[in-house]
Amino acid sequence: MNVHQRQRSGSGSDSTDQFLNLIADPFQAQVQQNSIYAAIIYAFAISGALLLLFCILRPRNSRVYAPRAKHADEKHAPRPLDRKPLGWIAAIRDVKEQELVEKIGLDAVVFLRFLRMLRNIFLVLSVFGCGILIPINVVGGSAFYEQWDNVATLMKFTPQYIFGPKFWAFVICSYLFQGTVCGFLWWNYRAVYQLKRTYFESADYQQSLHARTLLLTHIPESSRTDDGIAELVDTARPTQTLPRTAIGRNVKDIPKLIEAHDEAVRELEALLAKYLDNTDKLPEKRPMCAPEKDDRSTYGKRKVDAIDYLTDRIARLEVQVREVRETVDKRNPTPYGFASYPRIEDAHAVAYAAKKKGPKGCDVYLAPKPHDLLWQNLPMTRGSRRARMFWDGIWMILFTAAYIVPNIATSVFLSDFAHLGLVWPAFQTNLAAHPTGWGIAQGILAPTVQSLIYMGIPVMFRRLYTHSGDISKTSRERHVTARLYIFFVFNNLIVFSVFGSAWRFVATVIAAKDQGAWEAIRSAHVFSKVMTGLCNMSTFWLTWQMQKNLSAATDLAQAWPLVWSYIQRKIFTPTPRQLIELSAPQPFMYAEYYNSYLQVAVVGLTFGTLQPIILPVTAFYLAIECWFKKYMVQYVLITKTESGGRFWRLLVNRMLVSVALGNAVIALVVGAQGVGSINSVRNGNMLYVMIPLPLLLLAFKWYCKRAFDEKLIYYSTQPFSDAEDAASPDGKKTKLNDRVAVRFGHPALYKKLITPMVHAKSQHLLQELYGHRASIGDRNIFEAPHRRSTDRAMPTTPYGYSDVFMAEMDPSEPGKPVPVARDLPAVELVAEADLDFENFKKRAEFRDRFGGDGELYGRPEDLVSRPGTPSTFATLNGSGFFPQKGLGESLTRASSLTKRGSDDEPSRGHEEGVAYEPGYQRTPLRDRFGEVDVDIPATPFDADEVLQAGGAVRQDSHGRLLQEEGDGEVDYFPGFYNDDTSYDRFRR
Repeated sequence: MNVHQRQRSGSGSDSTDQFLNLIADPFQAQVQQNSIYAAIIYAFAISGALLLLFCILRPRNSRVYAPRAKHADEKHAPRPLDRKPLGWIAAIRDVKEQELVEKIGLDAVVFLRFLRMLRNIFLVLSVFGCGILIPINVVGGSAFYEQWDNVATLMKFTPQYIFGPKFWAFVICSYLFQGTVCGFLWWNYRAVYQLKRTYFESADYQQSLHARTLLLTHIPESSRTDDGIAELVDTARPTQTLPRTAIGRNVKDIPKLIEAHDEAVRELEALLAKYLDNTDKLPEKRPMCAPEKDDRSTYGKRKVDAIDYLTDRIARLEVQVREVRETVDKRNPTPYGFASYPRIEDAHAVAYAAKKKGPKGCDVYLAPKPHDLLWQNLPMTRGSRRARMFWDGIWMILFTAAYIVPNIATSVFLSDFAHLGLVWPAFQTNLAAHPTGWGIAQGILAPTVQSLIYMGIPVMFRRLYTHSGDISKTSRERHVTARLYIFFVFNNLIVFSVFGSAWRFVATVIAAKDQGAWEAIRSAHVFSKVMTGLCNMSTFWLTWQMQKNLSAATDLAQAWPLVWSYIQRKIFTPTPRQLIELSAPQPFMYAEYYNSYLQVAVVGLTFGTLQPIILPVTAFYLAIECWFKKYMVQYVLITKTESGGRFWRLLVNRMLVSVALGNAVIALVVGAQGVGSINSVRNGNMLYVMIPLPLLLLAFKWYCKRAFDEKLIYYSTQPFSDAEDAASPDGKKTKLNDRVAVRFGHPALYKKLITPMVHAKSQHLLQELYGHRASIGDRNIFEAPHRRSTDRAMPTTPYGYSDVFMAEMDPSEPGKPVPVARDLPAVELVAEADLDFENFKKRAEFRDRFGGDGELYGRPEDLVSRPGTPSTFATLNGSGFFPQKGLGESLTRASSLTKRGSDDEPSRGHEEGVAYEPGYQRTPLRDRFGEVDVDIPATPFDADEVLQAGGAVRQDSHGRLLQEEGDGEVDYFPGFYNDDTSYDRFRR
């Protein structure tokens, strides 16, 4: 008597037996016509409505539907869109791939190519699957099964009703499927290789500093100097030219202090936004808050005035940051550093030579872009990294195991509401009374919940990989993608799909224990049980694939950003900073998007042979996604950190694993229904014929690795040729003016502290808000324009990387210091008309979160001045930051200058450089380097590099620093430009 018979006889009437019976067969009633039709109607009807909504709203709302096009510079701006509802189709239809590389970057182009490849793969597989498998399943099943007319239509397409030699068709399809996937992978591997070589030769890459810079980690203590790094890389691979080197500095607690400062500023902004929301008068009760742990020794544990406390905390953290910065020097190096070569070939050849084992045990990498680095992980020791990786891996395993419980609950109860009714009698009554309505809900709810509970997992994995020691954000994204794929395959394919079948086998064995353990196992037919369960499960994945169309339309229509923006604006009281960020283009989350399509691919490859209808449904979804995502990467989303297509190899590997899983499912079906039938000895040849499949996959992977992988990473494996001299293409000698110590200096040393933003409409309330602490001597700070230096936390002594000499000077009275107001932070007033990312996109605090290194907006910080090319970068601020305005500064002036900072940007050339605040003292060069008869303004550049650039230096009549080369040519040093210290200049 099996488990179902026990239930009917009453022995399993209690809730425990009911639950065990359910998990033994969670999908026994899955094939319900109402559920399937509901999923189809729901997915396609709502998707069509969202697409129509997008076509109507797009021409009227560029802030939401074309933010990237709105904010990008001329070089990166996509083609203009027609205002007609369908005008977006023509714009994306005709654009070529090479044009897209220049507009959106190689990462986004590789993403689109991967998406097109998946679409083409499933279009071909649809022909094989539907043309071969469906006729065999239907014809073979109808001839064998007597109650064929009572079988649900979708189940007729599955192989559970056929036996014997008919499964040779599945063996043939396994070869066709694998050959199709490998063929498309090979074709696109070649195309990506060509794209990558073109990317290597592009002007942006050739002029970038990171392209010819190496990152060294785990440097032994004896080599932790600039000269020590030079010796290490020379040991790895000698080159004609010596690199510029920079050992890392111990920045101590500065990053934590800056993080605490930013949190305090944002918290103060939120309090002021709520407290000053009513512009007629201030609320009678001031907000209160509990002090932070590190302030409880001063304030105690009781709640204090929140505005005064946060004001004091911000000022105190500024002082701490400045004081700690003054203690940073070269006497406390860290076990990481950088080496920058004049030639890209040299850097890549050294990295290639040291890829397996670095000199003296250190690791040598091609350096990522500076803003891509996870700086906190660079000094991590090997032992600490291994320990963290081990424990974080344990946490991931435990989380994956814990996820089984809600996964099983979802598979048991949401997949079929009749299961829930068995343990909940009241619900069963309602279910019987409204079968159509609950059938519709069943077809919608299970796939939706399955997708929603998956959304928070990437955030957790990112934190774990950051903690475990990844050195860059792009490598972390690749690791997250790989982990998400494993998580999905284990929980959603193995546990979610196989658990019911496996438990049903166990229940059958237990029920037949009187026969003996071995006889019970033999009579249970484990492979048949698993195969039947997978066939029943295939209809769930069919509805899941259909609902992917809904997610594609939701993404295109920007439904969630629209809803969230409306909620924030109407229900909450957003700060000016939050409103600016709402109008910024959102970063493209590659890990989530890639994993979504890898999930679709692995489901299609594993269940496509069990339910061939999944193949054309998948192909249709990928076809519309090719159009939707091509629009989004051009007009909506941005690549925050460009990796140069480094995702490709990971994607190929996951596709090969998916093919192997699909072959395993075919082998399971063949073993259960083909070999296990009559003439099993003869039919066993089907499994033998499938043995070469995994070997062919390994051979294909080996070929791709040898033919492409190294060429996708390294520009050259040999250093610069001896036959060529070190002259630049125009014959001029290469200048060593990269300032690698500045560009690859820890951002904590020069990061500008953010300033609280306040709505300008509340300006008149500030006097009353801060009136009890506003007077400073005989001067009131609200009566005249006042602004503390935006670099208020910069040290007054050099700190090794950038040699900045600075004093707090009053811009309204040149030459005089700012009145002491250490407990009162500067406040930036922002007019309502200026609450748009367009006016703030060149400020580092916004650009870092919504524009990477600034390349999208025309000012990549990683671009260096090469011989024969103009300077196109600005160090530190990158694009003319907006200094904080004083509490009483004119609103009209603030608004106009804010806009001018982006719209009236001065032309770039030799006069472009770092925009310095009033108060930077001019320091004689001879003070540090002997009798050099010039005075230069102190700058964030290392003065050593000024002298090492070659030639002589002098100043013109306007105080601009000139360099005179050996051939008599005179040129300005970019950034050493000191003839204009007016307030308006620094607003620009």
